[in-house]
Amino acid sequence: MEPNVFDKVQEVDLKKTMEKSYIDYAMSVIAARALPDVRDGLKPVQRRILYSMIELNNGPDKPHRKCARIVGDTMGKYHPHGDSSIYGALVNMAQEWAMRYTLVDGHGNFGSVDGDGAAAMRYTEARLSKIAMEMLSDINKDTVDFAPNFDETEKEPVVLPSRFPNLLVNGTQGIAVGMATNIPPHNLREVISAVDKIIEDRMEERITSLDDVISLVKGPDFPTGAMILGKSGIQDAYRTGRGKIKVRAITDIEPMQNGKHRIIVTELPYMVNKARLIEKIADLVKDRRIDGITDLRDESNREGMRIVIELRKDVNPQIVLNRLLKHTQLEDTFGVIMLALVNNEPHVLNLLQMLEYYLKHQEEVVTRRTRYDLNKAEERAHILQGLLIALDHIDEVIRIIRGSDTVAIAKQELMQRFGLSEVQAQAIVDMRLRTLTGLERGRLEAEFKELEEKIAYYKSILSDEKMLLGVIRDEINLVAEKYGDERRTIFGIDDEMDAEDLIPDEDIVVAMTNLGYIKRMSPDNFHSQNRGGKGIKGMQTIEDDFMTDLLMTTSHHSIDFFTSKGKVYRLKAYQIPDAGRTARGTAIVNLLQLQPDEKITAMIPFNNEGNDKYLFMATRSGMVKKTKLSQYANVRKNGLTAIVLREGDELIEVKASSGDEDIILVSKKGMSIIFSERDVRKTGRSSMGVKGMKLASDDEVVGMQLTRQGEALLTVSEFGMGKRTLLSEFRRQNRGGRGLICHKLTDKTGDLIGAKLVNNEREILLITNEGILIRIAVSDISVIGRNTSGVKLMSIDRESNIRVASIAKVRESAEKDEETEN
Repeated sequence: MEPNVFDKVQEVDLKKTMEKSYIDYAMSVIAARALPDVRDGLKPVQRRILYSMIELNNGPDKPHRKCARIVGDTMGKYHPHGDSSIYGALVNMAQEWAMRYTLVDGHGNFGSVDGDGAAAMRYTEARLSKIAMEMLSDINKDTVDFAPNFDETEKEPVVLPSRFPNLLVNGTQGIAVGMATNIPPHNLREVISAVDKIIEDRMEERITSLDDVISLVKGPDFPTGAMILGKSGIQDAYRTGRGKIKVRAITDIEPMQNGKHRIIVTELPYMVNKARLIEKIADLVKDRRIDGITDLRDESNREGMRIVIELRKDVNPQIVLNRLLKHTQLEDTFGVIMLALVNNEPHVLNLLQMLEYYLKHQEEVVTRRTRYDLNKAEERAHILQGLLIALDHIDEVIRIIRGSDTVAIAKQELMQRFGLSEVQAQAIVDMRLRTLTGLERGRLEAEFKELEEKIAYYKSILSDEKMLLGVIRDEINLVAEKYGDERRTIFGIDDEMDAEDLIPDEDIVVAMTNLGYIKRMSPDNFHSQNRGGKGIKGMQTIEDDFMTDLLMTTSHHSIDFFTSKGKVYRLKAYQIPDAGRTARGTAIVNLLQLQPDEKITAMIPFNNEGNDKYLFMATRSGMVKKTKLSQYANVRKNGLTAIVLREGDELIEVKASSGDEDIILVSKKGMSIIFSERDVRKTGRSSMGVKGMKLASDDEVVGMQLTRQGEALLTVSEFGMGKRTLLSEFRRQNRGGRGLICHKLTDKTGDLIGAKLVNNEREILLITNEGILIRIAVSDISVIGRNTSGVKLMSIDRESNIRVASIAKVRESAEKDEETEN
């Protein structure tokens, strides 16, 4: 007996077999699993889920269906793989933080941004989202090819009609064999405006350049918001198909009581797991790699994300934030690989190619749909033509039908008598008696006329490319109108070069408050006031806060910030966040690496011109210093010493001067001195300066002014007493003396808290230590002699702890409208 042929050992070449098997596997993963099609931006499993749902009639206007049913249908009909992979894809399409415009409307627990998994599919329910219906629109009108499923019992679409560019709009991630794709999500309006531009150029026979579409698609728009740093990574990705985009969390440094600060995180980079991030921060604190964090908690709720990081009083919040950005995923890199299947082959594409392939797909979809509609319209028109012929000869038609033994004979006779087709004859024998009424006849004629117009319209679309493109444009613009929304991801500046190129050099106004909030505004906000008005509200401040400084400069100029600790920091004006006129602004600690208890005492605009000018400084202990402006040309990010201070001393005022001005210093105990700036020798940046005023042991300087700033010296005491004294009552003295009495102090007045040189048309603000503000016209304040106690400006109860804390002057004019000077 001959042995069975199947029992024989088949000898094969292992190398060839492995190569063939591995290539087959690799191609299967590439073409039928991990990579999206360039036309609809979907992987096969996603396409099959959406098609199963439309087959189940599971649209947005129907109740949710159990996910187990959707997964079962998808697996049984189209996707012969594990149910967990199908359910995973379904869940992903329903997660708002994973997909920019979700294609599935989930009901139940679909996981969280903390990385929690979805509930089992027997518990969750789903239906198609409204925008997903646009992906499946007109699928039954022969718009796309269908192929047999795995067992050839069903047909499934090879691609979806996709009425919006889903590949770019929702992005995708996939790891195949030897290649991967990572396309970020984009804003629907921006992407459709780029397709619109290509259509417009095609209609006008122009060639669309890559630069044209890059100018319209600003950059990725992640569902989780956050901030993209710089534009170079985006440019690389859009031009070459590959690039690295730096994404940073949205953070804010908030002051707390007791001089502490906290960092608030409200938006995270795309695909960052919040729970794991908090765990990582906790580990860094535990390992002593980051110092100064006292509390870390997650206060996120339905309103939005909020991670709170509380800091110790003695640490610099900006430095802690910088370390967090460096060591955690608060700053992350998104590696873009724009890989997609074109004719079932993987290709890395640039932005323009992606949009052109999408448009080509839409041309095919709309052409096939129009052809389908045209055939249906022509078939119906053909039948109506027959019915109308029958109605014109109704008596003869009735005679033929009544005289025929069978329907087939009647049809044959009708076809011979009136030259009808079989379809028309069938429609006539099926005709109901009601069709004989005049109303029905009118309706048939109206329908026939309408069909003739439709047929002409469909034929014009098929014969004219411009009309076809016009139809596509109208349809995608309708989608953008219905589902488009504002950008969630904002853009930040990554480096100086990037910034200078991107930001126009224009006039700006910079405003700062007493509690250290700062913002940049357009001067247009201040251009519509009449002289002598009360001004407009320049800032929405928090309780107990008020505006102390306002200056005009240009966006490319730098601003030097001098602090009470004698340091100077510099920012480019464009680095100060732009805000509306009534917005609160950003805390300065978000922008500068200030030390605890370090306050901004002066803002001076800086440019490379005017190097013959000087900066004049005064400290609380009566030291003054004059330094060439050019000495401050290179201010580092972490600050520079502006003046060397003795222990316990503070820098209180900095003014830009010509080097030939008269200076007035005023002390807490009511003394003042005027001396010439020429008496102060110029010194280097890291010097202490010279004695400006000799003070008693319990005295300190409360104000420094240039005499050109006003005609009268306004002095205000802690118990709300104040007065104006004309400058003519003071004589110029030598630097370093005790000076002259400028305000007679008594128990009723208390010590002086501030002094300003003012003109008659000015207004001033008095601010108490409890944040109460009073605004007084300078003209209402008495002009009296040097050795007097003044008049009551503000009612203060001396028994309470309330005191006047500081004064600020407000300048209003037709040119600048509102300027507050500290």
